[in-house]
Amino acid sequence: MSTVFDRQSGIVRYPGPGCVVEFMQGNQPQQAFVLEENNGQLRLYTIGRREAKLSLSRVLPWAGPVYSPERSRQDMQTLLEEHRDRRRDKSASIDPLELWNLAQGEVTQASAQWFAELLWQSPGVDDIAAMGAVLLENKTHFKFQPPDFEIYSAERVEIRLREYEAARMREQMAGRGQVFLRALWDSFCARKVSGREMPSLEPELESRLEALLRTRMADPDDHDSSAIWKELVKSLPDSEHLPMHLLQAWGKIPAHYNFWLDRADYAPKDAWSSAFAEEINAVRAAAADASLEASEDLDAQPLISIDSATTMDIDDAFHVRKNSDGTFRVVVALANPAGFWPFGSALDRAVLRRGTSIYLPEATHHMLPEVFGAGCFSMKSGRVLPSFFVDATISAQGELLRCEPRSGAARIAANLTYEACEIAVNESAKSVQGVHEEAISLPNEKNALDAASVAVAPVCTPEAVEAARPYVDMLLVAEELSHLLQAQRLARGAVIIERPDPQVVLHGEGADVTVEIVPGSYCPRMQLAVSEIMILANSGMAEWAKSHNVALLHRTQDVAVPREYSGIWSRPQDIARVVKVLSSALLEVSPRPHAGIGVPCYCPITSPLRRYTDLLNEAQILSVLSGNGPRWSAEDLNTLLPLLNVRLEAAGQMQRFRPRYWKLVFFRQKGDKYWHSGVVSEENDAFVTVAMPQYQILVRGRRNLFGDKVIPGSPVEVRIGKVNPLTNDMTVLDAREPEEFQGMAP
Repeated sequence: MSTVFDRQSGIVRYPGPGCVVEFMQGNQPQQAFVLEENNGQLRLYTIGRREAKLSLSRVLPWAGPVYSPERSRQDMQTLLEEHRDRRRDKSASIDPLELWNLAQGEVTQASAQWFAELLWQSPGVDDIAAMGAVLLENKTHFKFQPPDFEIYSAERVEIRLREYEAARMREQMAGRGQVFLRALWDSFCARKVSGREMPSLEPELESRLEALLRTRMADPDDHDSSAIWKELVKSLPDSEHLPMHLLQAWGKIPAHYNFWLDRADYAPKDAWSSAFAEEINAVRAAAADASLEASEDLDAQPLISIDSATTMDIDDAFHVRKNSDGTFRVVVALANPAGFWPFGSALDRAVLRRGTSIYLPEATHHMLPEVFGAGCFSMKSGRVLPSFFVDATISAQGELLRCEPRSGAARIAANLTYEACEIAVNESAKSVQGVHEEAISLPNEKNALDAASVAVAPVCTPEAVEAARPYVDMLLVAEELSHLLQAQRLARGAVIIERPDPQVVLHGEGADVTVEIVPGSYCPRMQLAVSEIMILANSGMAEWAKSHNVALLHRTQDVAVPREYSGIWSRPQDIARVVKVLSSALLEVSPRPHAGIGVPCYCPITSPLRRYTDLLNEAQILSVLSGNGPRWSAEDLNTLLPLLNVRLEAAGQMQRFRPRYWKLVFFRQKGDKYWHSGVVSEENDAFVTVAMPQYQILVRGRRNLFGDKVIPGSPVEVRIGKVNPLTNDMTVLDAREPEEFQGMAP
């Protein structure tokens, strides 16, 4: 094939012997001298002083100039270096963005020669080659489609710039990030990597690396980051908690960090609410105006609340009286945030994603902004508050005769505590005369553990007890009613689990924190009274809504429970047996039975400050009471359920697993030489499950550690080791029969 070239520019169309050509190698144009051409195959002498064979199709479209092929290798080398240097100098003077601005919108593609003619009057082959090299290098704005270059649109350039930057950062992270994470891991493992020995990172790379670690901590299966993550940690241990370990070694998060908050995408404490200040202020102002205009509902006086001493978000208060005909009147006054709530707003969507308040040993995270939950909507004494009322009449036998909702205003007479009310009732003369005292739930004498090991008598200040004394008569009526209500539920097959409620107490901070598990305050009379009144309100409102065809969110457990499983269960072996027949409760729009509670239907409504389900149900009933009909249809609520269930499950996992984490820290701090008391709750040929009610935790060990006498209900002592709070792992190292039971028949 004969050499054909453009006389003005010197570009050769069909390069032959003696022609200078360029081809791509290592993502850069490389110069070469054609030694021979044969049917589209070139034999080249390259600038790297080697011979190479190359297809003509791989030659870049700016071949030339042409020299005599009869040159020495040294002459060829000199020529190639001269052309390379001239082209480099030319390239340095070209601004590719200026070229793109000139061409974008004018043409969609053009040759390197066309671009060169934008800058020079009569560009030569070195000018055109220099232009081609610049265009090849700027892949964000141009795409080489031989023999021309495509000119990207502004939109495409923006996308390419983001892709290019992401690729650049991935490459940087994969290189320097890998070294940095290795150093962090060595530091975490106490391999004496000092701060000065840690590799330094630019702020942008550091920020991206931290974001990646936080993403992987929150979601170990995150698809978008999986490729770069595998590259970064290929020399490190495979662990879902590796990102958290590395962040701790880096000093970005403290020891004992609650990664469940990240997994649930749940903003801690109250700082999240600052983004909604305008909406919050509007709700506050509306609630304040309503409070000023409200007239007190005297029919329900006196209203008292009973909560733990530390409770700030007080959802409910109540009044109970016994009528002359033996019936009971119960009025429950509930906080009323729903009457002012901006459903559908950004604030509402944020609260919906929280779903519920979360109470942990180290902190409380309120569902609502604290200015609402612990402030203007909390049922605190001394104020007249817009309220939602549940007004019920119960027969002398504990049957619900009437239950009606209404809106109004309430003045709370007193905020009392379980402990103070329990002491006041126990001290009263009427308690000695016996108000169902025989029904008070105490640990069964067959339990292996003494009652004192799982609960303690209530303790509180004399002032708190004094505040409760004026309401003793009403408290005794509430207690009497609670036993009747519970008996009705048991008759309908309720399965009531009574467990001690130990308290996890943390001392110190960070890596120095120590864990103590202490018995919870035991207030059976008042806890039963309050819980039964709340169940009454929730189930009563569900029946009212069903009869009025009002769609609500219900808790359902529509399963058949064998009659023999109904009852009050407190022994670990009994609890282990009966819970197997109970499926998890569901959140549904249909008002179906709740077998475990023993009610025909149940809608949560008594905690509108703490649970989104209750807030929504309260708003639905208020809308009906106002004469506007239901705010949402059944279809609307069913549409909401998938998101709400996901959010509640995420929060529920945190509420379950985080306290357990601290309990495992407690076991680790106790050490593997400490013997813990327990009760065998289950056993089979391979394993034995031990319940430790004083900690409210189960542990499983190999059957051969326990000897031949072990059966459910047997007292046992165990040593715990290999404790890993993060992975929720611990092992029974040894088991023995307590000394006081040795030699006794099982």
